[in-house]
Amino acid sequence: MSFYFFLAVFLVVSIVAIHGCKKENIADWGNPMLNIFDGLNRILCNRYHRQAKAYLSLPDSGSAVVVANHISGLDPFLLIAASKRPLRFMIAREEYERFGLTWLFKAAGCIPVDRQKNPIDAMHEALAVLEKGEVVAMFPHGGIQWPTHEENTIKGGAIRLAQRKRCDLYPVFIHGVGISGTTFFALFGRSRVEMDFYEPISCAESDYKNCMAELSKILNVRR
Repeated sequence: MSFYFFLAVFLVVSIVAIHGCKKENIADWGNPMLNIFDGLNRILCNRYHRQAKAYLSLPDSGSAVVVANHISGLDPFLLIAASKRPLRFMIAREEYERFGLTWLFKAAGCIPVDRQKNPIDAMHEALAVLEKGEVVAMFPHGGIQWPTHEENTIKGGAIRLAQRKRCDLYPVFIHGVGISGTTFFALFGRSRVEMDFYEPISCAESDYKNCMAELSKILNVRR
């Protein structure tokens, strides 16, 4: 068969795939390519990782902070698939600067955090995102957590952001990932993902200590 035949088949398959991704796209990322990725991500999470089509109860507009436990590299994709709005993730700088991926993280509005230094610059950037009425997503454990019977310490940056901007925290507990405890392999091991969405926490109406205790209880629950 000729080169042109394979080229025609490739173009038809590509057009069908792009159309399917556009159809599944929900969040408007302000970029046609990112919207296609959004749709593709939802297809993979819903069909391959068997994540139910359930969504965070985020306001239609205005600032919010989404927080979740962190058990694998699949977690950010699952949260994106569970949101009708774009999520601006705070991620470790070493992940942000991975070869070939920085352009995507930058386009998606991710906020790099230098964990070896004072993260104050990242916090200021996250606050600026909230000031624009967008949604910041964070993993307060600070890194992927292996399943243990002990309570893992969480960091208070999300609480401080919510208190500073006077917006709510939206906690999510993720479980059912096929290969937890890994960054890369979790993307490919088939899962039966479950996500527990909790009522928003109004940290502006509570002190830091109580808010931290409530968030720790949610994110350290065991399944």
